[in-house]
Amino acid sequence: MSTNPKVELTLPVMENMELAATKTAEVVAKSMGLDEMKTAEINMALIEACINAFEHSETKEDIYIHFIISDENLTIKVIDKGVGFDASAIELPNIDQKITDERKRGWGLMLIKELMDKVDYESDNTGTTLTMTKNKKTDE
Repeated sequence: MSTNPKVELTLPVMENMELAATKTAEVVAKSMGLDEMKTAEINMALIEACINAFEHSETKEDIYIHFIISDENLTIKVIDKGVGFDASAIELPNIDQKITDERKRGWGLMLIKELMDKVDYESDNTGTTLTMTKNKKTDE
């Protein structure tokens, strides 16, 4: 493999399009030798990231996903050209309230942080870039 190969996807804002991203993630994870558990965690985080971009960015433009492969990890960037968000304004969901709430929403970023080894995001009024990293080796 070449040094840090990159796979790039461009997804239109369409229903179920996050599944195209997870299929790509599965192929990339397999080529890296990641196990089924890590692949499943990547897919769950990627679905959440795509849904957040589709629903909250308010963009009609495409969403861009970059898979950056290295010997140590897989880095995934989910990029939208939407309205952005203020990270300090995001409240952690109240678990007791969420259990009884019919709209079981608001878990996305928290879930992504649990599933991935490193998560960063940059956001302003021109869009958001969410960067998620999954390490090949499990920290012991």
